[in-house]
Amino acid sequence: MFLPCRTTEIPKEILQKLFCEVPGPLYAHAVTDDHEHRRRVLDPRQDAAALKALTHPLRIRLLGLLRMEGPATSSELAVRTGESSASTSYHLRVLAKYAFIAEAEHRDGRERRWKSVHEVTSWSNAAMAGSQEARAFVDVARRAQLDHLERSLARHQEDLDTGRLGTEWLEPSGFTDLGVRLTPESLTELWETFERIVSELAARDEGDPRAEQVALFTGGLALASGAGAAGTEPDASTGTTAGPAKKSGTEDAS
Repeated sequence: MFLPCRTTEIPKEILQKLFCEVPGPLYAHAVTDDHEHRRRVLDPRQDAAALKALTHPLRIRLLGLLRMEGPATSSELAVRTGESSASTSYHLRVLAKYAFIAEAEHRDGRERRWKSVHEVTSWSNAAMAGSQEARAFVDVARRAQLDHLERSLARHQEDLDTGRLGTEWLEPSGFTDLGVRLTPESLTELWETFERIVSELAARDEGDPRAEQVALFTGGLALASGAGAAGTEPDASTGTTAGPAKKSGTEDAS
């Protein structure tokens, strides 16, 4: 998501999970009732200032780190991001001003600790399309997701090379790059099915000592045939699947 962001005319909000640091993707999925208590819904008409505040790559990354790794100080986040403590402190205060984060309990009382207020941020894609500021935010968020994809790939390979991940993760890890013809309704059903299965598997593996954080990147982007300007058409799908080998197929895992 970005790309996992779905843009359709179906009036359903898309949750964008702002996890922009390894591990943890910006994650898009359909809204379900159990998410109500842990999401922040952004309305471009009422939350223009908050959207503008979040339209900054470092702030998105800081929010993602707090959501994935838990409370932290500006100094700790400076180390994680490679930024100065003064810079992270400033951007954290901006996030706090618009209620994306709040003060957490202090360990020793010497430095302020911050925590995320919600687990996910959601919005309506259709509503975002009507505001220049909202479109700018979505663009920054999507670019942050692509950056996270690159970071995750590098981190995954490093973890394997250094032995932080066992060889049992070689087979199930990978990417799928396919091109299929779907209707808007089928693409929506695909997102909802993915969300349901991810939730079920995460619940099943909760507490399992063998479980690791897995960065999931999902994308479903409709492309009009022959509509792109010269030089802008995407390359054809490779049609490859790098992941667990098919039990009855001929594809090789890579």
